[in-house]
Amino acid sequence: MKLSDFDFDLPESLIATRPARPRSAARLLVARGDAITDAHAFDLPDWLRAGDRLVLNDTRVIPARLEGLRHRSGAAGDTQARIEVTLLEPRPEAGTWTAMIKPLKKLREGEMVRFAAGLSAELLAKADGQGVLRFNLAGEDFDAALAKAGAMPLPPYIAARRAADARDAEDYQTVWARRPGAVAAPTASLHFDDALLAALAARGVEISYVTLHVGAGTFLPVKVEDVTRHRMHAEWGEVTQSAAAEIAATRSAGGRVIPVGTTALRLIESAARDSGAIAPWQGETDIFIYPGFDFRVTDALVTNFHLPRSTLMMLVAAWMGHDAIRRIYAHAVERGYRFFSYGDASLLIPR
Repeated sequence: MKLSDFDFDLPESLIATRPARPRSAARLLVARGDAITDAHAFDLPDWLRAGDRLVLNDTRVIPARLEGLRHRSGAAGDTQARIEVTLLEPRPEAGTWTAMIKPLKKLREGEMVRFAAGLSAELLAKADGQGVLRFNLAGEDFDAALAKAGAMPLPPYIAARRAADARDAEDYQTVWARRPGAVAAPTASLHFDDALLAALAARGVEISYVTLHVGAGTFLPVKVEDVTRHRMHAEWGEVTQSAAAEIAATRSAGGRVIPVGTTALRLIESAARDSGAIAPWQGETDIFIYPGFDFRVTDALVTNFHLPRSTLMMLVAAWMGHDAIRRIYAHAVERGYRFFSYGDASLLIPR
């Protein structure tokens, strides 16, 4: 299986830099086996049945991007450098985070970076192109300062086109987000608003919440030509006892389990790895899903359109089949669907 097998041509004009408004006005490509239908996100209830269960990721994106200054005194006088920090994941020690730091070479171990809102951090160590930072605040004090000083960590393909702004604080967050910890949004969920949730409930569609804190590693490129040699980044997640029981009950009753987003799918499939059935689960998952994967819980998938040559393209190819996903993406490009995090959605139901 070669990396080039998951490539496709995408016009740059189809990369969305803003979401549809209202959220549920986004387009929805419905693929059922070989049949493809063009619809909208607000049509989703028409494609589901009473007793189906959507699995939603309730992670909350933190404003993980910070800009600060490093001050240094020397024989030649005082100097300063502008430092950009993107938080990646908290470490066991209170107030300590792994982070991407640009430019990392401008910061020495033991030096401080000062941000807005009284927030500052000391560089403890460098490794693998990343840094370990210890902040002067922890807990609720840290959260409050970060809310003032930080910005939403938009994906690289959006950040390269425009800076994050006040609209992104709402747009890049699901309406049900409640457990802080992600540095990237579960973007298929961004198409849901209160009106769509109400319509789904009226249809008899049930909902379970799980948590996977999406990391910046979701944007890392695959660098090996033999994709089976790729190693996934790890992300923390939890399927509670109640969520596992709800999902199991739906399957027993003949309903379909439909994760919204690849993050929810990866999590529930991680929770079913040991026994073959959904079970309560908590920990870090580095599950890598590519063609040949044995899906044990998922019956259908709601997801956005993904980057060429990415692990998420491999996941949807595993789900629908390689030839089918090529036809689906060719249709999406031809019909002008908007791609990536702020783009349109698809409902994928295999043969």
